[in-house]
Amino acid sequence: MTAFPYRLSRVGVVMTPDPDDPHEAEGVLNPGSGRGPDGEVYLLPRLVAAGNVSRVGLARVLVEDGVPVGVERRGVVLEPDRGWERGVGNAGVEDPRVTWIEALGLHVMTYVAFGPLGPRTAVAVSEDLTQWRRLGPALFRFDDQLDMDLNLFHNKDTVFFPEPVTAPDGREALAVLHRPMWNLGETKPGEGVRVPAGVTDERQSIWIAYIPLDAVRADLSALVLWEQSRMLAGPKYAFEELKIGGGPAPLRVPEGWLVIHHGVTGVIDNAFAQQQNVNYAAGAMILDADDPTRVLDRTSEPLLAPETDDERSGIVPNVVFPTAIEEIDGRHYVFYGMADSKIGVALLERTDQT
Repeated sequence: MTAFPYRLSRVGVVMTPDPDDPHEAEGVLNPGSGRGPDGEVYLLPRLVAAGNVSRVGLARVLVEDGVPVGVERRGVVLEPDRGWERGVGNAGVEDPRVTWIEALGLHVMTYVAFGPLGPRTAVAVSEDLTQWRRLGPALFRFDDQLDMDLNLFHNKDTVFFPEPVTAPDGREALAVLHRPMWNLGETKPGEGVRVPAGVTDERQSIWIAYIPLDAVRADLSALVLWEQSRMLAGPKYAFEELKIGGGPAPLRVPEGWLVIHHGVTGVIDNAFAQQQNVNYAAGAMILDADDPTRVLDRTSEPLLAPETDDERSGIVPNVVFPTAIEEIDGRHYVFYGMADSKIGVALLERTDQT
């Protein structure tokens, strides 16, 4: 196999917690992103208050000589103010991923609603990144081939593709990556791990689902009705031995779709707690342009791993967690969570560039 054609290079830290803002007491991390009506690039960071209560903020990216160097805060745009986003002892709208879908003329946000039964994916839409309309939790249409109801499972790390693709049934569709969590014992003790038919690896993996485009155009609420789910890629290499999950919105590149993801090693002590014995690194794969269920290439080593003090020390140490990608002055930058405490940025380049 030839060398993977893309690399990431650190640029620096773009956002750190404001010590005077109680919304940021436990960190700023894992942002979504988008370009606003003013043409500026914005981050939508996860803001974590005391007690691990998360909100989604808005911050304009400050750029100097084409390089992101900081942010200007614009307040909070999403609060855990719905009952299904608030559990006992925990609450949150977490880890937003934001995709501009030109076919809809909308920014589409997927986020983790941490509610009474734990984490589940929810969807919201916006025209301007400021006003968000919730469409509700994502729901999976039953698929008899799987012999399992995917709605039973917690689900995280979801993100939409920016352009329609062809679904397995041949229809034009929007595609979304997601990551089911198979341990039902986290919801109902004693149930243990269950997996769909044909799945032999119980580790958390990246799946892909589809929403027929004509259904969404007829009724926007169809964005939460996901179907034709299939496993896309599971852990394969040493840096992702424990699990993998999706990152920023897939980026269309000459080779196909570039998907930057995270890979995890270590030990999960409690699925709902802030971990202390894990290592998160950034990897990538390339999917076929016409059939994104086909993985054409993937990294055997991480593109970015925890090495700096900001990445190795924080609320959850040893974490590089990519969640957003934006083009600025002709170059692509990846924004990522650093140890669940700060937000860093890295330059994405082809390996044949000097």
